[in-house]
Amino acid sequence: MTNTSSHAALAEPWRLLWNGDLSYTDKIIAPDFVAHAAPLTGFGDDTIKGRAALNAWVGGINSVLTGLDFTIEQGPIIDGDFLVVRWRARGTYHGGFPGASANAVGRTITFTGTDTLRIEDGLLAEYWANADSLLFMQQLGVAKVPGAQL
Repeated sequence: MTNTSSHAALAEPWRLLWNGDLSYTDKIIAPDFVAHAAPLTGFGDDTIKGRAALNAWVGGINSVLTGLDFTIEQGPIIDGDFLVVRWRARGTYHGGFPGASANAVGRTITFTGTDTLRIEDGLLAEYWANADSLLFMQQLGVAKVPGAQL
């Protein structure tokens, strides 16, 4: 039987981990953790395996966005052994993303997404990330959309 309250309690440390507090990794992430995400240039491929790889991925995002702050807008939603949250992230870009425009430096970048996480033995074991990567890359000047300005 699923423990809904203990599953829901994982949402806040997950958010704090993404805000750059990597001390939560060993507390909430399974050793054989697997993440599935659309690749962003310079931040790994589409599959992240293990705690160290997750820390590198989170650290990479935090290294280009100063003061990165993820907030949970919806959730946590629990369905069996799955935890889902809808989030919004905001941080100030200070350079380092491959292909980004110099005009983006100093700009506040905001993007959203939905995380689906599978819980096993009380730890986050698998993760599917659905982020608005196009909006993220547009704000950095990496992706061009007709009529959009940076």
